[in-house]
Amino acid sequence: MRMVQSTKIKTPEEAIDLIKDGDTLLVGGFGLCGTPFTLIDTIAGQTKAKNLTVISNNLGEAGKGLGKLLQTGHLKKAIGSYFTSNRDAVKAWKNGELEIEVIPQGTLAEAVRAGGAGIAGFYIKTGVGTLLAAGKEEKVFKGERHILIESLRGNAALIKAWKADVMGNLIYHKSARNFNPMMATAADLVIAEVDEIVDTGELDPEWIVTPHNYVDAIVESRYVKSGGVYVERQ
Repeated sequence: MRMVQSTKIKTPEEAIDLIKDGDTLLVGGFGLCGTPFTLIDTIAGQTKAKNLTVISNNLGEAGKGLGKLLQTGHLKKAIGSYFTSNRDAVKAWKNGELEIEVIPQGTLAEAVRAGGAGIAGFYIKTGVGTLLAAGKEEKVFKGERHILIESLRGNAALIKAWKADVMGNLIYHKSARNFNPMMATAADLVIAEVDEIVDTGELDPEWIVTPHNYVDAIVESRYVKSGGVYVERQ
């Protein structure tokens, strides 16, 4: 069967050209699992879009994933939960080269989900009485203190999925799903990096997690997983 052409299918360079200097990016991934490596590499190789704020669980590892953007000086600020897996992030923060905002992992997930659902903010007990609560509004519900967390949205979301059809419907592979589906709902522009693109009707509807109406661009990944690590396709 010949695949139907789609205007959503783009090269990495075409997709990244939609990102602007100073944008806030939602980037999927947990550690390096479910990370859109090809899109990150492409951002690292251009100078048009810098001064970026990244909302992601972590900043990859030294020189890997989002760690590349740290080394190339594309990042202004990082909002996430776990930065110590990348020694470069800790060093950049200590040197005043990177602003970091720490948010508990579950709170991060809910803040992005709320952003995608049009919810401005929510109250939560996590972080009450700690430095994470500094400057946040506090209220008491049923005798317990809660702090107000504002929802998170981005100008663009860079997400990683397993397969896409030409319309942009997405399915994910096991734990690589992580933050990606909720990030697809919380940005003005959604770019999906996928391992395989198939024709309409080839994906089981019961497996589709992200509907096509959320996805603006599809890019085929230049990476494959081999021996437990991600390597570029030969």
